[in-house]
Amino acid sequence: MSVFQRLQQITSGPEFLRLQVDSGGCSGFQYQFFLDTEVTAEDRVFGADGAQVVVDVQSLQLVRGSTIEFCEELIRSSFQLRHNPQAAHGCSCGSSFSIKV
Repeated sequence: MSVFQRLQQITSGPEFLRLQVDSGGCSGFQYQFFLDTEVTAEDRVFGADGAQVVVDVQSLQLVRGSTIEFCEELIRSSFQLRHNPQAAHGCSCGSSFSIKV
């Protein structure tokens, strides 16, 4: 199932998926995904079929060129960032990374 198909199933009205990068995690930075309803002037909006993913400008610099996927596994279902060209390496669970210098 695509990210946008899953978003269509779980959102209603003005909700969208926000991707944010925060400091922390076991590798230095961590990906945060959550539903949000407010877009700011600092945000970039990506969408298809009425579903949207929003990323702030600072986070976008750390994930540019990446792919967001919706993954379904035995123990969880989640949005995950894959193939981040800005990452030197990441943790085994895929939720944190260190940047290339």
